[in-house]
Amino acid sequence: MTAAVPLPDPTPLSALPAPPNDVGFPVTEWSVGAVADGLDNERIEALTEGIVTDQPEALGQTLAMLVVHRGQLVVEAYGPGTTAETTLISWSMAKSMLQSVVGMLVLDGRMDINAPAAVGEWDDERSAITVRDLLRMRAGLRWNEDYVDGDTSHVIDMLFGGGAADMGAYAAALPAEHVPGDVWQYSSGTSNILSRIVRNVLGGQAAYESYLRHRLFEPLGMTSAEPKFDDAGTFVGSSYVYATAHDFARYGLFNLRDGVVNGRSLLPVGWVDQARTMHAWDAEDEQGYGEHWWVANDRFGTFFCNGYEGQRIACVPALDLVVVRLGKTPAELGPAWRERFSALISCFEF
Repeated sequence: MTAAVPLPDPTPLSALPAPPNDVGFPVTEWSVGAVADGLDNERIEALTEGIVTDQPEALGQTLAMLVVHRGQLVVEAYGPGTTAETTLISWSMAKSMLQSVVGMLVLDGRMDINAPAAVGEWDDERSAITVRDLLRMRAGLRWNEDYVDGDTSHVIDMLFGGGAADMGAYAAALPAEHVPGDVWQYSSGTSNILSRIVRNVLGGQAAYESYLRHRLFEPLGMTSAEPKFDDAGTFVGSSYVYATAHDFARYGLFNLRDGVVNGRSLLPVGWVDQARTMHAWDAEDEQGYGEHWWVANDRFGTFFCNGYEGQRIACVPALDLVVVRLGKTPAELGPAWRERFSALISCFEF
């Protein structure tokens, strides 16, 4: 995925909604509610429980659907072999979690995203690459994000082949093809370079695991979250967090609430706004990219974590809505699934 087209006119950022006074952040348990009066409950049910029950072939397999409206869990449905306790893979939704960890290091004064990225191998033109370039997928390094052709795919080789032992080093060794900042190239390797930098800042795998647990997962109540590390001790921030649908929804709500949990700010001021500001446009899938988050550029201000096979956590500021979908949808069925997903979001517009 490479953007070689100009950005469409961006929609203004919708204000992130404040939590209702009577609904706290679900650190221990969710406040459960019903779909609000005045909404098309029948249509919402058809696009959630109906899909999970019927499993239409045109959409692939749906394993979990959750809808959080105004801070309350209003829809919850699970597919075959899946329950509220089942941990499911994030795939590239993990990239957005990595972005949050970088923000926490910025808040701690331990990382400057405008500074050159601290990568020892880069003693040539790559030394100009900044952390912000990495966050925006504008490092300019050679990369092929192909999940089918293993002979040409860097991502397959990194995750499952010769690069699997030290994924950040594998990606960092690739040559430059563009001036840093000039060209957008979606790259799981870029995320693992960034995660390797985080590992080095924190001092190794044990410190990284502790930071993830105590600064991100525990404050949000994400008790099921299990990040995976490569042999070099780097969190595979491109791909691997396992968690329940409830905990993925907690992460979405955390960002919809601007990184605030029950009055406590866990991210720098404006960090979520940076993530959801569009800097590139993927013409193939007709969606924008910010800083390790995707941007719908719709009238609701939707921004989202996006993973392989249709994993998605959508944050919808104008509707105070979080929608989580986990499943296994082949790429060729992606357009049909995204259309249904967008239709579900629209159901919550009064």
